[in-house]
Amino acid sequence: MRPAKKTPQHSVDISEEDGVRNLHFGSDWIQGAMRIARPWSLELAYTREMMAGLLLRPLQHWPRSALLIGLGAGSLAKFIYRYLPDCRITVVEINPQVEFIARQFFKLPDDPRRLDVVIGCGADYMLGGDRRFDLILVDGYDPDAKAGVLDTEPFYQACRARLGDDGICSVNLLGRNRGFQGSVERIKAAFDGRVAVFPSCDSGNTIAFATGGNPVAVSLDEMRARAEQLKKDTRLNLLPTISRLQLSHPLPDGRLHI
Repeated sequence: MRPAKKTPQHSVDISEEDGVRNLHFGSDWIQGAMRIARPWSLELAYTREMMAGLLLRPLQHWPRSALLIGLGAGSLAKFIYRYLPDCRITVVEINPQVEFIARQFFKLPDDPRRLDVVIGCGADYMLGGDRRFDLILVDGYDPDAKAGVLDTEPFYQACRARLGDDGICSVNLLGRNRGFQGSVERIKAAFDGRVAVFPSCDSGNTIAFATGGNPVAVSLDEMRARAEQLKKDTRLNLLPTISRLQLSHPLPDGRLHI
């Protein structure tokens, strides 16, 4: 295992505007956000898209375990904690200051039985253990919007190795910029092509979903039914995501196959 990365030296800043509290890593770029009146909701569009993996498996007993690479404002961790009560959450965050800020200013729960925050390098964590997870969410960037070692084929191979039989890996890719296609190719290589790249959301972020275990073969009707249930239970509305997916992604026999 490689030596752990040093703690980032950039500042961690907070701003507020129109009832929304934002997290910044030494720049104007928003790394996380929370609507103060609805701290459990997913304020940023790309965080909502990252949870679209919930459309790909039956929700009755899945997921039971989630691994988040990158904490940010804790939006994804809080959503899973609140609305998926049977799911145990592990978060790996390289900067201890980010955890402090998330707890003090973004209402990250203090419940180590269900929510375990590990301070360390996400790549080292992935390569240094063998515990498997139902859901892996990768959202780790530096102030320059670079993912570094978290966007390499060995890292994605490690993600695949840490997925359970029904596991889904969700990766936040920062839009269709110059390095976007290279990231997609690395994910495809690690997962033997079993990847679905969803259309970009309003923020420009693009989310890739991958699996290496039991196949995903979900119909549009099944996805809509799950989206309706999620909207009812959590107010998370993924119906527009399904519509964009249908318009932009080839779906043989009306099903998404991964």
